[in-house]
Amino acid sequence: MAMAAADGGSRLRRQLEAVRFEPALYVKQLSQQSDGDRDLQEHRHKIQSLADETAQNLKKNVYKNYRQFIETAREISYLESEMYQLSHILTEQKGIMDGLTQMLLAADREQQLQAGPSSASASASAADRASTKTEAFLLPREAEEHKQRTLTPLLEKVEGCQELLQAPGRYLVYNGDLLECDPESAAQLQRVHAFLMNDCFLVAAWLPGRRGAALRYRFDAVYQLESFAVVNVKDAGPMRDMFKVLMFPDTRVFQAENAKVKKEWLEILEQTKKNKALGERRELEKAEALRLAAAEQEQQRLQQEEEQRRRRALPSGTNPFEEEEEGGEAGDEPRADLQPLDLGLDWIQELPEDLDVCIAQRDFEGAVDLLDKLSAYLSGADGQPGVRQLRSRVEQRIRRLTGVLVYELSPGRSLRGGPRATRRAVSQLIRLGQSTKACDLFLKNRAAAVHTAIRQLRIEGATLLYIHKLCNIFFTGLLDTAREFEMDFAGDSGCYSAFVVWSRSSTRLFVDAFSKQVFDSKESLSTTAECVEVAKEHCNKLSEIGLDLTFTLQALLVKDIKAALHCYKDIIMEATKHRNSEEMWRKMNLMTPEALTKLKDEMKSSGITNFDQYTGDDCWVNLSYTIVAFTKQLMAFLEEGLKLYFPELHMVLLESLQEIILVAVQHVDYSLRCEQDPEKKVFIHDNVSFLYETVLPVVERRFEEGVGTPAKQLQDLRNGSRIIRVNPESTNSFV
Repeated sequence: MAMAAADGGSRLRRQLEAVRFEPALYVKQLSQQSDGDRDLQEHRHKIQSLADETAQNLKKNVYKNYRQFIETAREISYLESEMYQLSHILTEQKGIMDGLTQMLLAADREQQLQAGPSSASASASAADRASTKTEAFLLPREAEEHKQRTLTPLLEKVEGCQELLQAPGRYLVYNGDLLECDPESAAQLQRVHAFLMNDCFLVAAWLPGRRGAALRYRFDAVYQLESFAVVNVKDAGPMRDMFKVLMFPDTRVFQAENAKVKKEWLEILEQTKKNKALGERRELEKAEALRLAAAEQEQQRLQQEEEQRRRRALPSGTNPFEEEEEGGEAGDEPRADLQPLDLGLDWIQELPEDLDVCIAQRDFEGAVDLLDKLSAYLSGADGQPGVRQLRSRVEQRIRRLTGVLVYELSPGRSLRGGPRATRRAVSQLIRLGQSTKACDLFLKNRAAAVHTAIRQLRIEGATLLYIHKLCNIFFTGLLDTAREFEMDFAGDSGCYSAFVVWSRSSTRLFVDAFSKQVFDSKESLSTTAECVEVAKEHCNKLSEIGLDLTFTLQALLVKDIKAALHCYKDIIMEATKHRNSEEMWRKMNLMTPEALTKLKDEMKSSGITNFDQYTGDDCWVNLSYTIVAFTKQLMAFLEEGLKLYFPELHMVLLESLQEIILVAVQHVDYSLRCEQDPEKKVFIHDNVSFLYETVLPVVERRFEEGVGTPAKQLQDLRNGSRIIRVNPESTNSFV
């Protein structure tokens, strides 16, 4: 019967999983074939059972593949980040190539200007022969006039924008009809015509009534290119072929006629903004070059005047070395005239462009090699004409190369390559003479990597497992960073102090994560001691490279460890006082031999080797439960405290032991003075003897072994409270 039910369930499953299953037809057939309500109820029960089974299987599959789901989501996140960075790099490369194209075109125009009037007349005659073909090669003033003539008739159709025509150098780049939409609801607001100039973006509203044939639009707004940003709007429902113009604090949304027109607007807007920024940068570079040339000429003039004054101030014949100096100067000048540096060599003339190409292709080594070659060629020749101008042109490329290398080392870049991924950029910055900047950026990059690794570490349920992973990630990364630092900055000993400071700050970051997981979660003292011991072991591995951070680690942990020792001491004292209040002074009966053997092993592992003399027949122990429990807690506290021990905790551990022992001493003192039963007094005396003659000497010896110095305070406590006699009929037991 069970097999028949299973066959029926599998047949029902196959029927429901069929590709062409139609629920309506299935229900109709089922109602026709059913004899009554009972058949429908049974079929409903089968379907419900099948649904529950399917849900259970789905849940099992989810649990089974849960880790794979998490790992897949994490990898997708990593890939998304990498793709975003790759897209950003490609965008930068495109911008650099566009900039190179504009610079080459500008260089060609400068060469045409420097060619003289003959070339200008030749160009004019060529333009007359083929005006359409050579329009792009017009002189700048002619090209500007041509473009402005194109702009004038268009803007004359816009009401209220005559002032825009008066700006010199302004010309039209692109224009077209657009629909302005509401940024929130995407509802169409008005029809506009947009004019993109080389320095601004004009929006004109459509005039439905057309006041005459000339005016078709009304001036609405004009925006400078650097004052707004253009953002593409993804197509979604009615929002299609749109883009945003963001200018603080407003936002305007425009809709193009189709996707092609929208793409043209986005590309031309972006390119025009880049061209304007590039032009402004070139103007600044030219102004800087002129300023440097003027400063150089002024400096040379001042040097010549100073030299002439110095020579006039010396009377003739007073300088015995005058003949030699004059001879030397006369000898130097001919050598300078005979061997001048040739700055017209092809590789020198092409060097700025070659540097641009190397930077664009990310050939940093090639760029630095070219700079080293130029520096060696120009060494000692700063006074020659043309050298300062060449150096000023090269300095601009050096700043650009430095900026790219700095970006390579920025924390925003991918940190998954480890310290070795920074070696290329660091080595080139060092070759450029910027060791301090390279050191600072390298350490900031590694600090971001350490912070990211700690933040991405998944917090496990077991604290000790998390601490093992945390220590492995942090100290391994610190060791790799130290080795890479030693390799990159081997010739610059001045940077090692910065690395030591960085190591201390990174250790502070590690201790924050460590304390949050170990101390803030109120773990037991044994777990805390194991975690601290793991951190110490990993920290000691740094001695392989001569780096000792043990003192720094201890200084950062001392406050939390003190708090943990005090907290656990208070717990032991409260537990001991609670047991003392319920003390009946009876022997312990452990009931089973296994329990007695286990207790003996615990006492032996704690250092109490003569515990057998306190055990009786069968499973009896000739000690009070309170004293035995106190001994176990005291020895456990001592062992865990010694694991946590370092010199700054000496008095904290010693005082905590004194306070814990004093609770037991006061209890047995009070019990001996107050107990009236002679037999119980004898039993109490046996417990006191165990405490003073066995437990406390073991505590003193173990403390001295772990610390290295004897605990005089513990000896004074034991000797000052020692029992010297017990009179069953007297209430005085201590002297």
